Amino acid sequence: MRDGTVRIGILGAGVVGGGLYQILQKNAEHIERVAEVSIEVAAICDVDWERPRDFSVPTALRTTDAYEIINDPDIDIIVETIGGSDVALEYVTAAIRAGKSVVTPNKEMIAHHGNQILPLAAQYGVDIQFEGSVGGVIPVLRSLKESLASAQIDQIIGIVNGTTNYILTEMTEAGAQFTEVLAAARREGYAEADPTADIEGIDAANKLAILAALAFGTRVRVEEIYREGISQITPTDIDYARQMGYVIKLLAIGARNGDQLELRVHPALLPVQHPLAAVRGVFNAIFISGPECGEVMLYGQGAGALPTGTAVAGDVIDCARNIVHDSRGRTPCRCEGEASVRPVGEIETSAYVRMCVADQPGVLGRIATLLGHEGVSIESVIQRPAGNDVADIVWVMHKGPERHLQAALCAIKELDVVEQICSVIRVVDE
Repeated sequence: MRDGTVRIGILGAGVVGGGLYQILQKNAEHIERVAEVSIEVAAICDVDWERPRDFSVPTALRTTDAYEIINDPDIDIIVETIGGSDVALEYVTAAIRAGKSVVTPNKEMIAHHGNQILPLAAQYGVDIQFEGSVGGVIPVLRSLKESLASAQIDQIIGIVNGTTNYILTEMTEAGAQFTEVLAAARREGYAEADPTADIEGIDAANKLAILAALAFGTRVRVEEIYREGISQITPTDIDYARQMGYVIKLLAIGARNGDQLELRVHPALLPVQHPLAAVRGVFNAIFISGPECGEVMLYGQGAGALPTGTAVAGDVIDCARNIVHDSRGRTPCRCEGEASVRPVGEIETSAYVRMCVADQPGVLGRIATLLGHEGVSIESVIQRPAGNDVADIVWVMHKGPERHLQAALCAIKELDVVEQICSVIRVVDE
């Protein structure tokens, strides 16, 4: 800090970096008042200053060399908004070794390399903050680190990806096909040109790894999180769910089960009365429960320049305060050891199963016999003619070990009267 001013350097002038810059410029007086220090953007790095933007950056602040910012002794805080893992990790570790505090909304980097970055920041006595990595403007990580720090958290269930929630909302409300809504999401800017990370649950799994580490106090390997996407969800499934009093959402679920954690990302039938069922469009929400805190739900915009920029700006303010009060280096997550993750086959779940079968007597009985042989209990069943001597059968199973259901389905597929098992979607009733 020089002349009573904390100076920051921003790496990446894209959506989030641009949102942060605009917020810091527009709300400078308010930010100085709450931070108790003036915060100045000293430099911004981007590889392409020619691409169109809806904000302008003075030429004097621009650079294409990240190390020009990282190695500047007058810059106190580095904000990384590049995204991805490799280059971002290189810059962040270099900044920490240069004695800079770091702010990043990069969920991929924190999820995969947080166990390397956080100890390094503690070693060098600087801050690492990443509120914007989960839930955009929703202060969920801050809540877990501060307001709920004294509580034991038993479960987290979240809608943490705006793209998939937008797609499922449109499919539910307009009856549209997945591919049709995905194309619309691209046009509206809600989906990337390559939407794989969103629609296959990769983004949500990264966020769940971060949430679980903070909620349960243990390191989580993203590779151990069970993951399914939404590309196989059809309007037919959504319609059946509606008739039974459910909506379909992509959920990130973390829960304690004895000395193990259950960690999974997948579509689920959620009762319409559940608070998360009403979360529409690109909004996110995280539902937290525990014996001391009861039930808590946090809701807001999960992405976008200004919502995420607001979360990042809040972290910048925290880092600036710590510089002023000489209190840098507080670890944001004290994780003890590696999580023991329960295999998905051992998790007890309820499930919705839709299959196409021959429309003839005895089919229901043959299938029910195989389900019973594997210890799968049936809660309800619906059978409807689908034409051409084919029927739709929809089963909802009572809660039981996942491996029992999968074993039963493997046997059912071999029946000559079963044309196809169309959908298997878990049911979350809690």
